[in-house]
Amino acid sequence: MLLKDLPPNSRPREKLLARGTATLSDAELLALVLRTGTQGKSVLQLAHELLQPARTGAHTPGFDGIAGLLHASEAELQRIKGLGPAKRAELLAVLELARRAASQELRTRTTLDNPSTLKHYVQLQLGARAHEVFCVLFLDTQHRLIVMEELFRGTLGQASVYPREVVVRALAHHAAAVVLAHNHPSGSVKPSPADAALTRSLAAALALVDVRVLDHVIVGPGAAFSMAEQGLL
Repeated sequence: MLLKDLPPNSRPREKLLARGTATLSDAELLALVLRTGTQGKSVLQLAHELLQPARTGAHTPGFDGIAGLLHASEAELQRIKGLGPAKRAELLAVLELARRAASQELRTRTTLDNPSTLKHYVQLQLGARAHEVFCVLFLDTQHRLIVMEELFRGTLGQASVYPREVVVRALAHHAAAVVLAHNHPSGSVKPSPADAALTRSLAAALALVDVRVLDHVIVGPGAAFSMAEQGLL
């Protein structure tokens, strides 16, 4: 069924304007961004297929939800029939706008005032990475974001993190505190014993230069875990 064949109050654009964005499903919101479908496939059908879990041999690859799609690389988007350069650019722009909005909020507000914003920001940055990446958010005396830096990359299961390098970067940014962050590409965001040991090691090293570790956020596709929120710091 084409969008024009739907009742007016069921069309995504009209529904959004009449009832608000919260009333639309993920597929309907995505359909508004995509605007048009492909030959023989409505934009709503295309949107639904893109949000399905990945299936081997599927004609249209699924990205397992809106987060997976928005974290897709340009190369992955190029493989989708019906997503030309304009549509790919729009999807990538939506993700970048989300990143910048979260970054702006962290730069103007105390990070601990809104842990969900902090987790969302880290997830936008790292949630879809195929390999483990370790980052540090350097904060000022009011716990606002100065900069987030990617310091170490590892294999799928392990990253080597050097406390001395983290201390050097904290001093370079005149940071008063930091938030540690890394991803678990496997999907589970539960801290491992190695994660807990690394957090203690970095906290001890940074304490020598009077820099506090406020949190360690672990993210994966569609999930995030705050060690501070769970009382593990």
